[in-house]
Amino acid sequence: MPLTVVQILPALDVGGVERGTLEIASALVRNGHRSIVISGGGRLVKQLVNEGSEHITLPVGKKSLLTLLLISRLKKILINENVSVIHSRSRLPAWISYLAWRSMDAQHRPHFVTTVHGPYTVNRYSRIMVRGERVIAISEFIRDHILQNYPDTDPNSIEVIHRGVSSDQFPRGFWPAQEWLANWQQTYPGLNGKFVVTLAARITRWKGQDDFIEIVNSAVARGLPVHGLVAGAPHQNKTAFYDQLRNMVKNRNLDNHITFLGHRDDLKEIMAISNVVFSLAREPEAFGRTALEALCLGTPVIAYDHGGAAEVMQAIFPEGCIKPLDIIAAVTRLEEFYRTRPIVPQNNPFTLAQMQNKTINLYESLSQVTSRT
Repeated sequence: MPLTVVQILPALDVGGVERGTLEIASALVRNGHRSIVISGGGRLVKQLVNEGSEHITLPVGKKSLLTLLLISRLKKILINENVSVIHSRSRLPAWISYLAWRSMDAQHRPHFVTTVHGPYTVNRYSRIMVRGERVIAISEFIRDHILQNYPDTDPNSIEVIHRGVSSDQFPRGFWPAQEWLANWQQTYPGLNGKFVVTLAARITRWKGQDDFIEIVNSAVARGLPVHGLVAGAPHQNKTAFYDQLRNMVKNRNLDNHITFLGHRDDLKEIMAISNVVFSLAREPEAFGRTALEALCLGTPVIAYDHGGAAEVMQAIFPEGCIKPLDIIAAVTRLEEFYRTRPIVPQNNPFTLAQMQNKTINLYESLSQVTSRT
């Protein structure tokens, strides 16, 4: 029997949570289920609807006391649409969902699922993310985070479903089109003949751009023909760290060795032409998606050995793992890769298909359970 699944999140703009929502929505439709997404709207709504899902606009991400008025509206939607599963992907929408869900008759309400997308600050507000009948953790690191910080959580309620990358979107051996290459070479002629290394991440202190600059600085000092690309932009209201990075580059005379690319929509092409991609989050990340995308393309990755990125690296390319925050180890590994380019294995256990299949299997298995406590 087809299910009606509601996914609820603050907005449908660009981001990992939003991307995952669309990936599950399209898989639901493809498997004959009804997919509804509730959010405050955003640029991805058009794609969502074009792929066969429905969208209901509610400001569930707006932090206001008035948001509590949405509880009754959501309850009506759950009843009127005969929803089988409601899947909350963020804390405020999860609270609204939970309160609406709890107010319904226990025998006729949908099943309540949450996904913990990151190591949220541990407090009562965040606890809602482990209140689902099933709690999806996007990595073993996140599962451990849940059990360490919320020890009363039933371990059997947690299911690890790693995020995935499609080999169709990031195919092995991909190479940019000639038009892209010509434009790239015209825009950045100084990269010709260089060993290009890339860090692709939003510019924020914990993503490790300062470590990246130090790595490039040390590599240049060793005589390596390295050029570093910083792909990403700061939040428009948080530019102090970006200014600090620019000063670091200037003070180390690296203007000819590091280029700030800003926000890019062509990261696949940039990673494909890179000799090495770095993943340098200073704190453990929930999942190493950028590292995985680069590895799928066949580009070697050097990454700090912690968090979800370590799970990806250890499974596919363990020789790229280095001790977190160890600049010397990073430079040494980079020099090794420069001297002898490593071959990235083609095995990828973190596919988009496995993520979609495991999530839909979870929905379908819940629909066979009558107890909705």
